Formats: sequence, C-alpha cells, structure tokens
Amino acid sequence: MTSHRAPRPLADPNRPVERAVNAGLILATLAGLGWIVGMIYTLVQWPL
Repeated sequence: MTSHRAPRPLADPNRPVERAVNAGLILATLAGLGWIVGMIYTLVQWPL
C-alpha cells in the first residue's frame, strides 16, 4: 500500500520564479507611480 503525501503549497516562498514575478510586479508598480508623479509634476510646472 502506498503512503499518501500531502501536495506542496502553491505559494512556496523558496521558488525563484515566484520571487522573480513578485520583483517584477514591484518594479512595475514603482515605475507606474514614478510616471504618475512625473505627469503631475509636468502639469504643475506647465506654463499657462
């Protein structure tokens, strides 16, 4: 009779792929925030 092994959880922090995806999402978020701040700065400094 075979023994039952519990499946590994999907959110394993030791997976390098998940760390790369999380790092990419963080960098994309920071880039988006920087773009928004740059647009606001441009509009504030725009000569009327």
